[in-house]
Amino acid sequence: QVQLVESGGGLVQAGGSLRLSCAASGVTFSSYAVAWFRQAPGKDREFVAARSWSGGNTYYADSVKGRFTISRDNAKNTVYLQMNSLKPQDTAIYYCAAEIKGSGSYYALHYHYWGQGTQVTVSS
Repeated sequence: QVQLVESGGGLVQAGGSLRLSCAASGVTFSSYAVAWFRQAPGKDREFVAARSWSGGNTYYADSVKGRFTISRDNAKNTVYLQMNSLKPQDTAIYYCAAEIKGSGSYYALHYHYWGQGTQVTVSS
């Protein structure tokens, strides 16, 4: 059974940093594309960042490019999202997602496995 568990969320002031982690179990993570999405209150879930299963391709939403970095440690079966220069508009529940042999899609429907989410709140 595939399970993804996010951690690392919290309350931070604007301009601060957080690092989210997503630990996977029940899979060989190196065979999976991984991604982060977020959903703010009253808004649709939106793409944040993704990394292809081969690790060769990384993608970011324009709103986070240059501030967020997605990385993975296959030995630990964990994917990370380093978030710097946080803004109040980054406030959302952040979800990690995975799809076997995926290319790192922008689309949530392309991911079969999801975590439960972790809350990130950025105060102004």
